[in-house]
Amino acid sequence: MSGQPGIPEGETGSDRLLLFTIPGRNVRGRMVRLGPVLETILSAHDYPAAVRHLLSEALLVTALIGSLLKDPTAQLTIQAQSEGGVIDLLVCDFRDGELRGYVRHDTERLAGLGANPSLFALFGKGFLMITFDIGSSDAGTGQRYQGIVPLEGDSLAHACENYFAQSEQVPTLIRIGVQSDRRGNVAGGLLVQHLAEGEEGRERLHVRLDHPEWEHMAIMAGSVRHEELIDQELSLEQVVWRLFHDEGEIRVEQGPQLVRGCRCTSEHYIDVLSRFSEEDRAEMRGPDGLVTVDCEFCSKKFALAI
Repeated sequence: MSGQPGIPEGETGSDRLLLFTIPGRNVRGRMVRLGPVLETILSAHDYPAAVRHLLSEALLVTALIGSLLKDPTAQLTIQAQSEGGVIDLLVCDFRDGELRGYVRHDTERLAGLGANPSLFALFGKGFLMITFDIGSSDAGTGQRYQGIVPLEGDSLAHACENYFAQSEQVPTLIRIGVQSDRRGNVAGGLLVQHLAEGEEGRERLHVRLDHPEWEHMAIMAGSVRHEELIDQELSLEQVVWRLFHDEGEIRVEQGPQLVRGCRCTSEHYIDVLSRFSEEDRAEMRGPDGLVTVDCEFCSKKFALAI
């Protein structure tokens, strides 16, 4: 059930992933539209408009790429950092439908950039790091795969496309739409990938960005409009059908429901702090003898006796 006005019964609305494949074209795709979950994550801090837009885009690509993970215990983390940029750090992660993120920035310098600063204006010389923690209920204790690419292009979505082309050698198209106004915040995104392989002993097709099959699908997927991505009365299935209805077969499957997934607890921070020496913990304690920890993701503060 969608539970949203205008969304047909059983189809996918906001805050839920839609997975689809087009077997005849060797294509897989993901769609998502963030609504209340996005509002909850953004409300943790009083972000300026440009930072809200950037974080909305980052959360979209994190959900889209994270949904490619097959193991529900696996975690995807996307981190963008700069060398002296207005945005010092952006980090988002996804695990089994749990999504979170935050941005650390220089408010005064940001105010001087105008209403719609470019990615380069925000980060300067920066890099994008994408990390997959796989095979453990505790992210980080299983296998870890990490790729780092320069933070280049017009958007984070373009930088992620570059990551897949360079690190994974998988042709990938990502389109995003973000709307933030007095009515609220909504963001929608589409990811499409070509996964075909060549005949045995020949080059794998998916390292060829000019493959005609991929060129055709990239044109079709790239025609999606901003309004379609953010229209909360249009189901994700309807958008996929509009784009690819001429294909012989489209297989769709609803993915997990999304929630704001901050995992901060007193127990978690006590466990982390217990790994420090008593001397280090003594330096952390305030006049009241407590160690205060701030969670950047949700703005909660924990006063811990340890």
